[in-house]
Amino acid sequence: MCHDHDSRPPAPPRSGDVTERGTLTLTAADGNRLSAAYAAPAAEPRAGVVLLPDIRGLHPYYVALAERFAEAGLPAVAIDWFGRTAGIAETGTRAEDFDWQTHIPQTTPAGVDTDTTAAIEYLRSRTRPDLPVVTVGFCFGGSHAWRQSAGPLDLAGTVGFYGRPSLVGDAASGARKPVVMIIAGADTATPVEEQLQLAATMRAAGADVDDVVYEGAPHSFFDRAYGEWAEACQDAWRHVLALTDRVAAG
Repeated sequence: MCHDHDSRPPAPPRSGDVTERGTLTLTAADGNRLSAAYAAPAAEPRAGVVLLPDIRGLHPYYVALAERFAEAGLPAVAIDWFGRTAGIAETGTRAEDFDWQTHIPQTTPAGVDTDTTAAIEYLRSRTRPDLPVVTVGFCFGGSHAWRQSAGPLDLAGTVGFYGRPSLVGDAASGARKPVVMIIAGADTATPVEEQLQLAATMRAAGADVDDVVYEGAPHSFFDRAYGEWAEACQDAWRHVLALTDRVAAG
């Protein structure tokens, strides 16, 4: 189960003022128009985040998560997968009854990367041209974030929550950028052993991999409603922010 329409992300371990929040439309290099959400911190940013959602695309969880990253001092853009096949979201985000099952098979790695590039460019246009950017993805998006460790995108690192190694494929053997893997120990969607093998493959390829398993945690545990996993959520935040702090420091 990916994050549903009513899910909301846990608060980060550090918090500051947010000066801007809202949805917008981005245009990718191939002309695709995609829905997105943006949030900006009051503090001068030293790194930024592109959020890659789960299979449902840009729904309220990721709008809220962009704000949580801004609270942590990181400007963030969350993107939608479905501009090429479903057009932009009429209300800014995908509705609870959006037919993602029809559209998710039509997404491609090339399209994901082109849209990610549009988000990177938007972040830098709002901050500074050399802003280091990290992708942070969940489930379907987590898989693509791990894959992007090997790609040509101008990224400083990648983070994936409960992804699928099968979607990373042969890219794992070319991984170079730093990777964080947040692994749910009781994930019924993808066996933990497969994710740890992926970590070993990327590490052997030369990537700096921080893989952490939360024993007993379910798929999509990074949710403020999962009170029993509150400490795991805070620890996951610490792993993610350790990477963004590291790339911010150069």
